[in-house]
Amino acid sequence: MPIIEVHIAQGRSMDAKRQLFKGITNAAVESLGVKPEQVRIILREIDEGHFAVGGEPKLNVFGIADAAE
Repeated sequence: MPIIEVHIAQGRSMDAKRQLFKGITNAAVESLGVKPEQVRIILREIDEGHFAVGGEPKLNVFGIADAAE
């Protein structure tokens, strides 16, 4: 039984998450030879303020105004 953990930025729709779950499940079924019902996925959503690239908050790196400032 594969357990797959995914980290993504917050803000995606439930429909987008469902599509992600289906895609990951299909990939596990094809590559590992397991049944879809055996695949477990843990999705962790990360607030953009809690993610950094090169030592800078993602909000700054990608030119998004930091609402906390």
